[in-house]
Amino acid sequence: MQAGARVLETAGAPLAGVRVIEIASFVAVPLAGMTLAQLGCDVVRIDPVGGAADYRRWPVADGGESIYWTGLNKGKRSVVADLRSPDGQRVVQRLIADSGVLVTNMAGRQWLSYDVLAGMRPDLIHLEVLGRADGGTAVDYTVNAGVGFPLVTGPADHAAPINHVLPAWDIACGLHAALAVAAALRRRDRTGAGSRISVALDDVALGTASALGFLTEPMVTGARRERIGNAVYGTYGQSYTSGDGQAFMIVALTDRHFRDLAELTGSTKVLAALAEARGIDFSDEGQRYLHRELLTGLFGGWFAEHTADRIEAALAQTSLLWERYRSFAEVAAGERVRDNPMFTELHQAGVGDYLAAGLPASIDGAHPPAVAAPALGADTADVLADRLGMTPEDIDRLRQSGAVATE
Repeated sequence: MQAGARVLETAGAPLAGVRVIEIASFVAVPLAGMTLAQLGCDVVRIDPVGGAADYRRWPVADGGESIYWTGLNKGKRSVVADLRSPDGQRVVQRLIADSGVLVTNMAGRQWLSYDVLAGMRPDLIHLEVLGRADGGTAVDYTVNAGVGFPLVTGPADHAAPINHVLPAWDIACGLHAALAVAAALRRRDRTGAGSRISVALDDVALGTASALGFLTEPMVTGARRERIGNAVYGTYGQSYTSGDGQAFMIVALTDRHFRDLAELTGSTKVLAALAEARGIDFSDEGQRYLHRELLTGLFGGWFAEHTADRIEAALAQTSLLWERYRSFAEVAAGERVRDNPMFTELHQAGVGDYLAAGLPASIDGAHPPAVAAPALGADTADVLADRLGMTPEDIDRLRQSGAVATE
C-alpha cells in the first residue's frame, strides 16, 4: 500500500498522522501495533531478513502462509533489514528517529535502547515489552503458570494444573502497550516530552490477578481458591447439557435471573420448600454459590429433558444470561460474524478471501475496517524513500550489501 493511500484512508482516525515503528514478534507487541494501526497510526513493522521467529507460526494456510502472522499484522507496512549489521541498524535507527515512536520486545539490544535513540530524537516515545520487570525472560504460558490460574482451572477432582489456550496476558499486555503509547502521545503534544515506557508481561498478569481479588483474597482471608469446574465463583453459573447432547452456559447474576431460571425449570415451589427446610436464603448470591451443587441437580433435569433448539427458544424469553457452547468453525459460519459490521471482506495474499475483524471499538458509528497484512519487505523501498529521502541508487546499494531486503 502506498503511503498516500494510507494517509487518505486514516485521515479522520483518532491517531491519524502518528508514525510508529514496530520491531517485535509473537503476540503482545504485534497486537499493540495492529491496534495503533486500526486507530489511524502509520505502523511500519521491521523484520530481520527471512522474517522474525513468528513469521511461519501455525496455523498456516494450505500454501504455508501463516494465518497467525497475517492476522496480527493487518494494516501495517513491512520493512526488512539486517538487524545484526551496522548498516542495517543505522537505517532502522534513522527510521525510528523519523517516526518518533518505537514499540518493541527486543530487550537488551543497546542500539535499540532508549538512551541511544533519544540522543537522535529527544521527544521519542520508546515502549518496550519485557517478560519480567527485572529483565528476566517470560512468555504468556510461563507467566500464567506462575500466577495461579492453572491451579484453579478445571474439574474439582483434578489434581494437575490445566492451562487455557487463550494467551490472555499477551493480549492484555498488548492493549496496555497501545494505551500507554496513546497516553504518551498526548503528553508529548502538551509538553513536548518523550517517554520511556516498559510493560512487563508478568506485571500485567500480577496486576490483573490483584485487581480481580485473586491475590488479595489469600492475603486478607487466608482462603485458598479451589477448582470449581464450570461454575462461576461467588454467584450462580453452570454448564448444562441438553437431551440431544448440546452444552449451554447459564449465568444468574441477579435475583431476577435466578427467579427466571427457577420458573423456566419448574423449580419455584421446590426451591421455596428447600429454602424453608434448610434455612437457605436463595436471594443471596453467595448462598446460591455455596449451594450450587444442590441447584445444579435441581435444574439439570429440565435441560436433560429438552432438545437444544427447545432450550434456546425458552431461554430467549427470559432475562437469563446464557450461550450455547460453539466451536470456532460454528462461530466463523454464524451470523455473529456474517452480519457483524466489525467484519469486512478481506483478501489476504497467500491465505485467501475471508471475513476479517477490524477494530472492536466503533468510532462515530463505524468500526475501522481490517486492512490486509503486507508481504514481508513489500514496503522497504517506499518507506526508505518517503521517510529518509533515499534515492533508488541509495536503496539498491543497501540491498546489494544485505543491509535491507525487499519483497
